[in-house]
Parts: sequence; structure tokens; C-alpha cells
Amino acid sequence: MDWIVLLPPILAIGLALWTKEVYLSLLAGLWLGTTIIMGGNPILGLRELIDQLVAVFEDPGNTRILLFSLLVGGLIALVQASGGVLGFINWASGKGWGQTRRGAELLAWAIGMVIFVESSITCLIVGAISRPLFDRLNIPREKLAFYCDSTSAAVCMSIPLNGWGAMVLGLLAAQGITDGAVSLLATALLFNFYAIFAILFSLLLAITGWRYGSMKTAEIRAETTGQLIRPGGTPLVAAEIVELEPVVDSSYKARHLIIPIAVMVSTIFFGLYVTGNGAIMQGSGSTSVLWAVIAAVGIAMIMYALPGSGKDGKALMNPRESMALVLKGSGGLIGMVVLVALAFALGQVSRALEMGPYIIGVVGTGWPTWWLPAIIFLVGSFVSFTLGSSWTGFAILIPIALPLAEGLGISMPLMLGAVLAGGVFGDHASPLSDTSLIASMSAASDHVDHINTQLPYTLTLAGFTVVAFLIAGLVM
Repeated sequence: MDWIVLLPPILAIGLALWTKEVYLSLLAGLWLGTTIIMGGNPILGLRELIDQLVAVFEDPGNTRILLFSLLVGGLIALVQASGGVLGFINWASGKGWGQTRRGAELLAWAIGMVIFVESSITCLIVGAISRPLFDRLNIPREKLAFYCDSTSAAVCMSIPLNGWGAMVLGLLAAQGITDGAVSLLATALLFNFYAIFAILFSLLLAITGWRYGSMKTAEIRAETTGQLIRPGGTPLVAAEIVELEPVVDSSYKARHLIIPIAVMVSTIFFGLYVTGNGAIMQGSGSTSVLWAVIAAVGIAMIMYALPGSGKDGKALMNPRESMALVLKGSGGLIGMVVLVALAFALGQVSRALEMGPYIIGVVGTGWPTWWLPAIIFLVGSFVSFTLGSSWTGFAILIPIALPLAEGLGISMPLMLGAVLAGGVFGDHASPLSDTSLIASMSAASDHVDHINTQLPYTLTLAGFTVVAFLIAGLVM
């Protein structure tokens, strides 16, 4: 009956995709998991469920991410009300970026490639800047969520000058690999086939306009009816944030958007430097993003209160009005924060049930060595997908994959690349992933619709990735 440990995340994901009700689906999976932990007693399982939710806030990293998620709503509300978003649209349209579908989609892709310091920040910036352009051109929110998601984890793991790189280097150090660890990681990135394919595939779609599957259906809907989300769909951000009109005295200046976002990005590097004691790669990602969004909100409030920020030399808004917007925006993301907290709790329960080691035990090591990189990718994909966490997949599989590579004479960079690729797939495709949740939030898309429209693309890329690892396993 050991297989029963797989049921909680499978139930949560299956129900979410079937019913399109993600909150109750997560709660159902969580309750099943805590019931299993408590020996099959559903009453004790309910009590344990509450304890697990409380335990989410005992982890400082979790709490920072939840606070970050709230303040992101405040920042979105501020830049919307300042007229900075419309100012940027006017500027981008003047440059030709916002006049065509290809230009808007290429801009979204390019922003995602440039902002690689943290996956959540990538999603936020791509969505904040591109959403008005996409809306104007009747490109569905699901397509924007796809670009937010495709250029977040994949880019952050491909350019690991961030918490992602620090996490992997820390796991390598735990395996006794310190000398040459950076070189090993750098070489492994060449074998992170899923991340490479995701980046190139999203660029291909932006250039060619090619589409298929449920994403094609969504795009035709938006083009023919102007409906940016599916009728009955629920955006993962309150409508009053997305549709917030600029204040009366707005002068529609692009810098009212660009400066707060530039402060946020630069503060990320500062935070990583400080928390890493001078080593950016060792810094705390959750601490840095929280500092960054606080700094961005603070700078925005100061900018908008200065004389001349609005029309006719007036201040755009006073601090009391700015704070009201921050609170309104944060309130609009309560649903998002609840989802992230539930996903964290389900991850805790899955780890308590030792789901990862069970999967590894089932797969075993009795395979031809040339198959092993592909098998490691598939197992990593399943673990990361069901847990909604690439980092958990890294933590589970790196201690297994690298000793296996050393013992069987397989290329260590290739095996590490397979682990990284599996983690990125899970982060990209899972409805439980915080990156996918933030992508839906930033694009103001229905979360289940985002996953459903993206899944044919991610599964296609996963298929090509398996083939790539089989070939690499044969030739290396």
C-alpha cells in the first residue's frame, strides 16, 4: 500500500483540471494527505490539515513569498493608477512594439529573457508591461500567462546568477562537490534541454504566430469575440486591479512604471549581495524579492507625491491615497496568497509522506545506462509536477543522480542537466507551482485555463526533451 502516498497531489491536480475549482481541489488533496498521515482517521486528518497550514508560516521563506505576493498587488495598483502603464504603452506603440501581435509577443519574450534574477519577478514584470498591449490587440490572457511562465523558471535556471544557482550549488556542496562545482553547473546547463526548448519554442511562437491545441481555441475566441478570458473564467487577480483607471491628475508618463520596476530589479541584486555576504550566488531569493517589492512600492509612493509628478506641476497623489491603493491592490491578491499557502502545505504533506524516495524506489536502477538520463528527467518531472516545486525535485534527485552517474560512469553534467530539466518542467507545467500561479496572477488569467492551454505545449517540449536525453545518453 506504499503507493497510497501518491494520491494526495494526484487528487489535487486531477480535481483542479477536471472541476476548474483549484481551491477546493487543493484542500481535498491536502485533507487526504493529512488523513493518511494520521492513520486514516479523517477527523484527526482535519486537525492535522489546520496544523499544516499554520506550519506554512513557520518557514520564514514561505512567509516572505506570501508577503511578496500581497505587496505585488499593491505595486500593480500603484503603477496602474499612476498612468505609468498607459504611458509605457504609448511609448512602446510609438516604437512599433505594441502595434502588431508579433511585436507585442516578442516584447513579452524579450522582457522575460532580460529579467532573470528571480522567477516571480520575471512573471510580474512581463505581465505588468505586456498585459495592456495584449489586451489592446485581443491576444488572450492565457497566451500572456504562457509567456510569463515560459520565460521565468527556464530563463532563471539557464542564467543562474540568482537564488536558483545558489540552490543547486548548495546541493552540490552537500554532495561534497565544492571544487569545480560552478564548472559542473555551467556545463550541465548545456544539457538542460527542457529549459532550452522552452525558451526557443516561445520565441518561435512569437515570431511565426503558430498555434495549436487549446491555446489555438483561446486565441480564436479572443480574435473573434474580444473575450480575453473564457466566459465563466475567473482571473487570478481581482478585476478592480487590472481595470483600475489612472487618477485624474495623471500625465501618463512611462517612467512612472519603468522607475519602480528598475528599482525592484536592482534591489534584487542588492538583496542577493547582502544576504550572501558579498556572494550573489549565495544570497536568499525570498528575502531579496521581498526587499525588492517593498523598495519598489516605497519609491513609487515617493515619486507620485512629488510636485510635478502630475499635471500642471501638481503631485500625482498624496501618501494617504497611495497607501489606500496599496491596500486595495494587496486585497485583490488574497486569492492568490491562499492558493500559494495551500500549495506550500500540500508540498509539506507530500514530503512527510516521503513521496520522492518512494518514486525513486519504484523506478530503481536496473536500467541500461544510456536510458538513465531520460529516466531521471521523467522521474524529476513527475516529482516536481506533483509537488509543484522544482527545488524540491532538485533536492530529492541530485543526491541520487550524481552518485549514480559516478558509479556507472555516466557523464555527471548530463545527469545534473537531466535533474535540472525535470525540475524546470514541473515548475512550468504544474498547477501547484508558485511560478505558474504568479504567471496566472500577473496575466490576470484564469489559472486552470492557463494550465490547460499551456499543457499541450509543455508536453510537446517534454517529448522532445526525452528524445534529446536518449540521444545524449547513447553518444556520451
